[in-house]
Amino acid sequence: MASLRKYLDKIKPKFEPGGKLHALRSVYDGFETFLYTPRTTSPISGAVHIHDSIDSKRTMIIVVLALLPCLFFGMYNTGYQHWLALGDNDFPFWSLLCYGFLTVLPRLLVSYIVGLGIEFISAQIKGEEIQEGYLVTGILIPLICPAELPLWMLAIAVAFAVIFAKEVFGGTGYNIWNVALVARAFLFFAYPAQMSGDKVYVATDAPFGFGEPLSDAFTGATPLGQIATQQGPNINMSGIDGHLIDTWQSFIGLIPGSFGETSMLCILIGALILLAAGVASWRVMLSVFVGGLFMSWIANIFATPLYPVSYVNPLDQIMLGGFAFAAVFMATDPVTGARTKVGKYIYGLLIGMLAIVIRIYNNGYPEGAMLAVLLMNCFAPLIDYCVVHANMRRRTRRLSAKSSSHE
Repeated sequence: MASLRKYLDKIKPKFEPGGKLHALRSVYDGFETFLYTPRTTSPISGAVHIHDSIDSKRTMIIVVLALLPCLFFGMYNTGYQHWLALGDNDFPFWSLLCYGFLTVLPRLLVSYIVGLGIEFISAQIKGEEIQEGYLVTGILIPLICPAELPLWMLAIAVAFAVIFAKEVFGGTGYNIWNVALVARAFLFFAYPAQMSGDKVYVATDAPFGFGEPLSDAFTGATPLGQIATQQGPNINMSGIDGHLIDTWQSFIGLIPGSFGETSMLCILIGALILLAAGVASWRVMLSVFVGGLFMSWIANIFATPLYPVSYVNPLDQIMLGGFAFAAVFMATDPVTGARTKVGKYIYGLLIGMLAIVIRIYNNGYPEGAMLAVLLMNCFAPLIDYCVVHANMRRRTRRLSAKSSSHE
């Protein structure tokens, strides 16, 4: 590592103003700050600065580490669902994992190449350092998309989200919406057949020639997509091969769905990593789950055949679809969420409640977490504004009461 540090210091003058590669200064700064914590401080004379190893890049890396359980399980589950669709009763672990890896690898590459490419170009135009926010967004987008999503659709969605939901607002730290969810929203409204949940949610091809491709006539649906088309209180969720899905399978995640959203177990492991590192807000996370459970309980009490998803019990509600993933990795985004303590409770509670309301009372869209988070991203500043001014009014009344008592 010492030799790498010396090498970076040696070539740094080439990227400084007047150097041969000065046009790529932002690229050099991006790689240097990714590998090492910057030693520079704000130019304030006489100020005292305390340095530690945690900066925004390290925070993003922790989030990526928290996403790895979902990523690796998604690889296995992609292979598992493909083997089920083939009608195979043998599930070789490494073959399933390899199939999933080869399926998601092109999607990760497309996400990072397109997204970081736009980030590099934007940094060069503005003469700024490459921002680190896409380290997390680049892995989030493939995780919340179906495994069979065409690569060209993914590339268009990534470009749209990075440009119109991030760069036009000023880049990392200035965006008002979660960039990954904007990409998913774009896909949902532009290509609903691939994102609605009632079509094929299983990888059908043989990536790089590995595995056996499925028949073009194969169709399948997510559990929520199946429930939305049923009638009456006796609802059933079935897997690709027709077996009934129970609560335990929903918790483990061996069910059809977007690549990284199916396993409640892996999502909870990621949540523990984020909370232990102090990266995510437990107030937001807890409030989303409380809001979701509460709204599911209310809807279950007044369940009606007109809205079949209302018959799903509250525990299954939070384990199906993208609810848990949104609660842990999307709602806790510090840039687009509420920042006051009380505001975080309100923000999370409303996300959980809205996600269930949208999911239950819109049979054409059996997934509400995405829209709930994006909607509350819009209202997060208003929530903080109301909380701050409520505190100011309360303190003003308290001060007035004290002044009156002294008179």
